[in-house]
Amino acid sequence: MQYTKLGNSDLTVSRICMGCMGFGDAKNGQHSWTLDEAHAREIIRRGLELGVNFFDTAIGYQSGTSEQYLGRAIRDFARREEVVVATKFLPRTQEEIAAGITGQQHIARMLDTSLKNLGLDYVDLYIYHMWDYETPIYDVLDGLNQAVKAGKVRYIGISNCFAYQLAKANALAEREGFAKFVSVQGHYNLIFREEEREMARLCAEDNIAMTPYSALAGGRLSKRPGETSKRLEEDSYAKFKYDATAKQDEVIIQRVAELAENRGVSMTEISLAWLLTKVTAPVVGATKLHHIDGAAKAVELTLSPDEIAYLEAEYVPHKLVGVMAQNTPAAAREQHVWSTGNQTLQ
Repeated sequence: MQYTKLGNSDLTVSRICMGCMGFGDAKNGQHSWTLDEAHAREIIRRGLELGVNFFDTAIGYQSGTSEQYLGRAIRDFARREEVVVATKFLPRTQEEIAAGITGQQHIARMLDTSLKNLGLDYVDLYIYHMWDYETPIYDVLDGLNQAVKAGKVRYIGISNCFAYQLAKANALAEREGFAKFVSVQGHYNLIFREEEREMARLCAEDNIAMTPYSALAGGRLSKRPGETSKRLEEDSYAKFKYDATAKQDEVIIQRVAELAENRGVSMTEISLAWLLTKVTAPVVGATKLHHIDGAAKAVELTLSPDEIAYLEAEYVPHKLVGVMAQNTPAAAREQHVWSTGNQTLQ
């Protein structure tokens, strides 16, 4: 495993971040492929054995049971100071807004619940899950800064935002003396590269770590065209994100398969090796032991400039999908994507 600093922080993280969205009580989520605690623990333990020290979860994953599974495994299998734990909080609900709960109060409540779920005194990285158009960004930054000052959070990150929003937020934080976002978790992989337009450039200039989700496009970049799996068949949100562009994406997926065969490695290794040339640490979900094995191997694989160019050549622009397509005030209000019961969050 290789390690690096997480943006403008002193956190040393593995180049692979284990995504824990697939862990949790299936009764509290929409995913039939969600792992129970025994199987989740096996994968977390294997990740630790392979050198993974960076774990990402969220209060919205299976109603907090993902956090609970991860917290118990970390306590049993690792020393707290040797792992970097990230979790995410949701925006205020309409009920909280109506009740007059401020952004600062909301963040304090969400964080305390996550810490209880995790069984930890602090989290290393606390991530703003998506932009809240109903709450002033000052209130969000103030609430997060209070959490940092209280010692409950070491650093803050953001997810599912536009580059202008991240730049605006960090400029305000700098002016007010608040903690700034050190990382961004967006939708980015070999068949969805829209983050390269503005976000990647901002992050490179300001040394903000990119830790993208959907690193393997819901499994599409790890299987040859025609191959399937339970997740590919049943993950309705991933279908929503990728089915409309399946034909154009298949050309790239076929190239991944071709290079994998030529190099004698897995498609997972090729896809992640490409992404690792672009970002700090992709968030890689694992629901089987071989998933995390393949992700770890990708760190050691170096693609040639010609191979990288071959993988990138057939990409065409994609429309924004999923959370980002709904990331406007009107769409958010209309579709209520910020409900704590929404299990389609990434």
